[in-house]
Amino acid sequence: MEENIIETMDEFEKIRKEAGSFFLLKHSFTCPISANAKGQYDRFAERSEYPCYTLYVQTARPLSNYVAEQFSIRHQSPQAIFFKEGEAVWDASHGSITEERLSHA
Repeated sequence: MEENIIETMDEFEKIRKEAGSFFLLKHSFTCPISANAKGQYDRFAERSEYPCYTLYVQTARPLSNYVAEQFSIRHQSPQAIFFKEGEAVWDASHGSITEERLSHA
């Protein structure tokens, strides 16, 4: 599976316009809880009908902050967000990011 990484606000806004509905994972390289959540997310992404993107907070902090501010979702890492028709409609963080919960989003 090829990982879809986004790093800039322009990339994010293009995806928002074109994909409409998609998942975004805010992931930290240095957090073991984030590593576990990423494993759950990656397994989910392999079978998801929606595009799945990853934002690495260490290299894309301005984008992470932008998403938090734009959608009034307090920044957390790890954090998974589902966007439907370009709007954030679901989010989960830390141990709440599981394949099952992502599937039900």
